[in-house]
Amino acid sequence: MELHQLRYFVAIADTGNFTRASERNHVSQPSLSQQIQKLEAEVGHKLFHRLGRKAVLTEAGTAFLERARRILFEVENATKELGDKRGLGRRITVGAVQTVMPYLMTPLIARLRDEHPNLLIGAREDFRGSLLRAVVEGDVDLAVVPQPVKDHRISIEPLFTEPLLLVVGRRHPIASRTEISVSDLAGETFVSLGDSSSLAAQIQAFFGDQKFQPQIGFRCAQVATLKQIVSSGLGISLLPQLARQAEDRESLTYLRLTGSEPTRELVVIRHLQRYQSRGAEQFLKLLREHVRTRDDPAGTDAA
Repeated sequence: MELHQLRYFVAIADTGNFTRASERNHVSQPSLSQQIQKLEAEVGHKLFHRLGRKAVLTEAGTAFLERARRILFEVENATKELGDKRGLGRRITVGAVQTVMPYLMTPLIARLRDEHPNLLIGAREDFRGSLLRAVVEGDVDLAVVPQPVKDHRISIEPLFTEPLLLVVGRRHPIASRTEISVSDLAGETFVSLGDSSSLAAQIQAFFGDQKFQPQIGFRCAQVATLKQIVSSGLGISLLPQLARQAEDRESLTYLRLTGSEPTRELVVIRHLQRYQSRGAEQFLKLLREHVRTRDDPAGTDAA
């Protein structure tokens, strides 16, 4: 039994498809199928039902999957631990959602490049669901995402909770108001991130609890685009306090909603079973310190 056979087996179980599994492992499908046949011959059981393009675990395959994952985990953990002992554990990959990466992670990574040159950091900006999968699959050592996170394989560490602020253009009539409630937003055009964004889902849930239906006039993929649309007076939006930057003062006004103010909790996620390298532990320690000592770059002018 070879380790690559176990990797192929787990990949097919995860994707439910031989083609996608072969793409994930950068191997031809015939070669992957041949290795699975050899594995099935060695364990003496058929591991998959081939149902058209789908691959469904047999009863034996289901029982074998947990042990295969465990073997791969242990090999990966042992490799990382030995790398630490050889001084190779300082290369890590961290992740964050798009409303966190440019405002929290990127400044920290840039600072650490000078202060800790031996800590080699790669970064991945993605949606929460994709980052969860990346942490589970070992492609990312740790990630900062908003709650909720529900996966028994994931370790969750609270980082901080922040308000979601109403953001409007400087010339918008609302900009001069000292108190704004959700009911005051009736008739306004909203700018939203795409449906895959965890922030968009959270805002939608908040407005649902308030029995308020926002009129979405614009959807965009990036916070920078959202800010530009709002600053042009074409709509209003909600953004986390973390996204408020000093340069926004020229074109945007941030306001707190009175009554039931929306908030979000950011957490650090890691895999419960994967070995945490010294580099990952060092980065997490520095991230905690960075959060404790950071200042709001835009000040505290939100009403």
